[in-house]
Amino acid sequence: MKITSKELRQKWISFYESKGHTDIGAVSLIGDGSTGVMFNVAGMQPLMPYLLGKKHPAGKRLCNVQGCMRTVDIDSVGDASHFTFFEMMGNWSLGDYFKKEKTAWTFELLTKVFGLDKDKLCTTVFEGNESAPRDDETANLVIALGIKPEHVFYLPQTDNWWELEGTVGTPCGPDNEWFYPLDTEKENPVFPDDYIEIGNDVYMQYKKTAAGYEPLENKNVDTGFGFDRMLLFLNGLSDGYLTDLFLPVVHELERLSGKSYAAGGEAQRAMRIIADHTRTTVMLVGDENGILPSNTGAGYILRRLMRRAIRYCKSLGVPSDAMCACAKIFIEQVYDEAYPLLKDKEAYILEEIGKEAERFETTLAQGMKEFEKCVQGLERKNAFMAQSNPEYSKETVIGGKQAFRLYDTYGFPLELTQELAAERDLSVDTVGFDAAFREHQEKSRVLPAGQFKGGLESHSDMAVKYHTATHLLNAALKAVLSPDVNQKGSNITDERMRFDFNFPRPMTAEEIAATEKLVNEKIKEDIPVVFKEMSLEQAREERFVGVFDAKYGDTVKTYSVGDFSKEMCGGPHVERTGVLGTFKIVKEQSSSAGVRRIKAVLE
Repeated sequence: MKITSKELRQKWISFYESKGHTDIGAVSLIGDGSTGVMFNVAGMQPLMPYLLGKKHPAGKRLCNVQGCMRTVDIDSVGDASHFTFFEMMGNWSLGDYFKKEKTAWTFELLTKVFGLDKDKLCTTVFEGNESAPRDDETANLVIALGIKPEHVFYLPQTDNWWELEGTVGTPCGPDNEWFYPLDTEKENPVFPDDYIEIGNDVYMQYKKTAAGYEPLENKNVDTGFGFDRMLLFLNGLSDGYLTDLFLPVVHELERLSGKSYAAGGEAQRAMRIIADHTRTTVMLVGDENGILPSNTGAGYILRRLMRRAIRYCKSLGVPSDAMCACAKIFIEQVYDEAYPLLKDKEAYILEEIGKEAERFETTLAQGMKEFEKCVQGLERKNAFMAQSNPEYSKETVIGGKQAFRLYDTYGFPLELTQELAAERDLSVDTVGFDAAFREHQEKSRVLPAGQFKGGLESHSDMAVKYHTATHLLNAALKAVLSPDVNQKGSNITDERMRFDFNFPRPMTAEEIAATEKLVNEKIKEDIPVVFKEMSLEQAREERFVGVFDAKYGDTVKTYSVGDFSKEMCGGPHVERTGVLGTFKIVKEQSSSAGVRRIKAVLE
């Protein structure tokens, strides 16, 4: 069956909508801090609270296609099957239907909608252990549907059981995985060698306890089918970069470089890396909670991807702005229907890619020279030592301080240095790099060791006023500039406040005046500052915002200024805004790439 990505997306959603499911759409690719991860790494991750018992506002039957990102395989990108961004097709029953309905629907989807041969389908079920019985129920159901009995395999807990590791009191249960021959023309394919997994249905029918497992009163179904993998498979391809998700970009890179993707080799690998990393960049910058490249947190991952793509543009012989050409294709052709926000943010995305490319271009050549010096230094040392000692084992490790200099001075992520080193059969002293990084942090520490939370240097009355004013400023910037503006840091003394926020350009005089005016209006309204403690979940439901990358516990402190400002914060704050005086912005300037800084006073 030949199918486009847009058709596959539509068929999945339409099928489950016909079974009474609600399409809940995709949530932000970027983690909100509640799950302890930077990015959503699985389609079910955003639904965890509802799988644990919370009622979903859209009901008990849900479906979507959810973007995900995994960073553990970055170094593997370049082969035919690894991606950093991918999508999962999911559907869920929250205490509604269970195995009988789900096995029938998956079978119908695979055979009727996607046209797979039922006689070639294989499936695996849980073989049972001392804690939970063998899943004969699922096996009997799939056989009754038409799966050959010899195509049903019982596998152990390591293969066909889902649970949250290290937890107690959480739902868990067996899963039913579906397989199909990768080569449909091969006679008598052997399982599992000749088969590819195309998806799985998890049956959360148990509760994990300290003593083992006990039956759950409300049973859930959690289905996950890989969108990219299913598209590859249905089109009879073995190379993920030849589906319509990537092929237009591959053609553009061929045009720009004059090289053939089909020829294989390093040119093919470079095209895959550029295409994958550009797609992920588009998704991260264009996300509803979009981020920008930086040297910390999620921004560091983004910078690493962008700079790796830029380096491979050079190796392919295309200009670094080829990333922008590829990004336009992803935005305008590939994901225009699935992610319309990308089109709305197109100019912004392309501008940020161009900025990072320009920044890296200015340092890449110098950094490469510095790297070559490191390599040449090792070679000279090895040659000298070998002359005086024939049994000398040559040194193959680039020093940690040298690697940190490449990072600090030339903007080379550690991973880039490691990658360059590996190409020369060398490695990097990562322990020494970490030590040099910590030493740098200590030397760079400007504020006293006893700095208070929230950027305060003291808890004086004036510092508390300034701290409250940062909340008003944060809300005003969101109103005047963009809802995507978020606080990136602050520093407060008794004399002034400094506030960092993400924004791609200098503010205009009109924007500064409007921000200042809005803050002063809220001060004059003398609004009460209301403090409440609540669960992190409730705070997010009530749209309280927090500092990006901050780690929050299960219970958080919140402060609201009417409906104007709602933040999670440790405090302290004034009781009413009227005591703040007059707010005045004295300077607006760049802090770092994609981050602006405001200095302001209260008069």
